[in-house]
Amino acid sequence: MKKFFIIFSIIFLTTNIILANDNYNLYNHDSYKLHSNQNEKILFIMDYSNSMNEFLAGERKINLMRETMKEILPAINPNIEVGLRVYGHRLGFSAYDCCKASKLAVPIQNENNEIILNVLENIKARGMTPITYSLKKAVNGDFENFSGKKHIILLSDGGENCDESPCEYVMKDLAKRKDFTIDVIAFNINNIDDLNQLKCVATVTSGKFYTANTKGELVDALNNTLRTTKEVGGVIIKE
Repeated sequence: MKKFFIIFSIIFLTTNIILANDNYNLYNHDSYKLHSNQNEKILFIMDYSNSMNEFLAGERKINLMRETMKEILPAINPNIEVGLRVYGHRLGFSAYDCCKASKLAVPIQNENNEIILNVLENIKARGMTPITYSLKKAVNGDFENFSGKKHIILLSDGGENCDESPCEYVMKDLAKRKDFTIDVIAFNINNIDDLNQLKCVATVTSGKFYTANTKGELVDALNNTLRTTKEVGGVIIKE
């Protein structure tokens, strides 16, 4: 018993030293906080193309995306500037018009989380998938006059279908820029060419690439793009 107590004491003291050195705090394991550089500007680019109306595990993909964002957004520090661009949210009289269906729905600013949630809820998925056009508008317009790190989180359930290549675009215009990072979440995509195009966008911009085929995987992917950290905590129970 004495030997057990000595070993337990050493482990306990070592753990506390590590926690102190790493500036960890004890906390309830059910709570978490999304950490990001407050100088970083974040823009979500979300897919509202018609294919997001398809069912996945008994629920429309668009609703799975909305539910996930309801979990993620409230945990983001309100001082971090966040915005929302959507694409595929409207039809048009021609394919050309459909391929311009991309808009900055919520400008990048702080304390934006509730506004973004309301907008996400009220937009309908209808059209095509103009990914490249959306990236161009984001890079050349949405982040205009912003200095520092610019972080795009792109979610799509399919590849580009507007006769452009998002891979070629980032290779040409963003490969040498260090201020842009694009994380990509491929949501329920099986086409290899589409996956390769989207993976290229992330790789060229030093971003992360995730595939998600369930709501749980989508939550994990979005958590990771926002650099989720769970602080380590412990409870000692005396009998």
